[in-house]
Amino acid sequence: MEATRKKLAEGIYLTYLPARKFKTSLLSAQFVRPLRKETAAACALLPAVLRRGTVTYPDMGALSMRLDHLYGARVDYTIRKKGENQCVGFVASFIDDSFAPGGEKLLEPIADLLGELVCGPVTERGRFINAYFESEKTNLVDAIRSLINDKRDYADSRLLREMCAGEPYSVPRLGEESEAARLQANKLYTFYQELIAGSRLELFYSGSASQQRVEGALLYAFSALPRENVQELSFPQEHLPRQDVLRIEEAMDVTQGKLGMGFSCGSDDYIAMLLGNTLFGGSSNSKLFMNVREKLSLCYYASSLYHRQKKLITVSSGIEFDKFQQAYDEILAQLNAVQRGDLEDWELESAKSTLLNAYASMGDSQGKLENFYLGQAATGQSETPQTLARQVQEVTPERIFRAMETVRLDTVYFLHGKEAAE
Repeated sequence: MEATRKKLAEGIYLTYLPARKFKTSLLSAQFVRPLRKETAAACALLPAVLRRGTVTYPDMGALSMRLDHLYGARVDYTIRKKGENQCVGFVASFIDDSFAPGGEKLLEPIADLLGELVCGPVTERGRFINAYFESEKTNLVDAIRSLINDKRDYADSRLLREMCAGEPYSVPRLGEESEAARLQANKLYTFYQELIAGSRLELFYSGSASQQRVEGALLYAFSALPRENVQELSFPQEHLPRQDVLRIEEAMDVTQGKLGMGFSCGSDDYIAMLLGNTLFGGSSNSKLFMNVREKLSLCYYASSLYHRQKKLITVSSGIEFDKFQQAYDEILAQLNAVQRGDLEDWELESAKSTLLNAYASMGDSQGKLENFYLGQAATGQSETPQTLARQVQEVTPERIFRAMETVRLDTVYFLHGKEAAE
């Protein structure tokens, strides 16, 4: 599958992913804007409010009926964080034209519906309908508050927020509860006008329709979109490594401790770092999983994630409170083993196989493809899954070890029970 990216208009780009093996088509419209603490909550609330109704279909009942007439098509709103940009919009999934009854064409009406969701929301007195706004605002505040209920996600988020404090990367995908609680209907509508006029719009299509037809459908559907002073993408602010490791402890009513460790990386060799992280903690055959979890039973879970845009690695683990020092020491020992090249041949082959399988499987999911190419577009990258797979096959062990030698401990976060603090 050859992806094609083309500029359709000022600040509007289409990524065309031809595919005939799926019975469905996917059409996505995503606004990309710099992630900021003061606007993140408004940005997260906006697509939920827009999804409540348009001028033609003024409530969810009317929208649902329209989708039913389009053979059960779906339109979901999305809120994603890609690097230091926030991506919000809609993803539609519908029967591919090659499978539609009677040869009916569904691309154009679906594109029109997305265009109306963006450009023609239902309003009253020049602002969003208050009942829709208040309902979705409550849902957003509840969603932000509920993040603390999943202690693993909460600990991972806290680690990044502490490690990247003062940087846009520390801002949560849904924004801050305090910012969400202050949102007002009239101000959100003003923000909406600014967003659709000044933010880049990334469009994605996967299906059997020709590129020319897709371009025509989308240009017509979004012809009313204002384009004024479109903002440039926000490229990640460099994370400056600390001289002294930042250590944060937090006590809550929990029965299992959460140890998070953040590392800064000095290498620009993305593929070498990606493989190094996969060896360290990025797969079920990694050092952390096989040794810290399985062999030594120091963790209930232990994994690592490489953040390409910020050149960071974060470790997430669940431990007994009294196993903190043992787990901490062993995680560092496994990192040192990768840095020294203390590996067996099967470990490197397994790491490469993990990444190659991940890139190969993207072609089996339209959703994964759309998410991958959105991430590429939002962070200024141009590699395809095929390109990355070739680079994985070509990387040498020496490159991996050289890249991993630049990894340094930056931040440690430990969530433990209240009794452990007494």
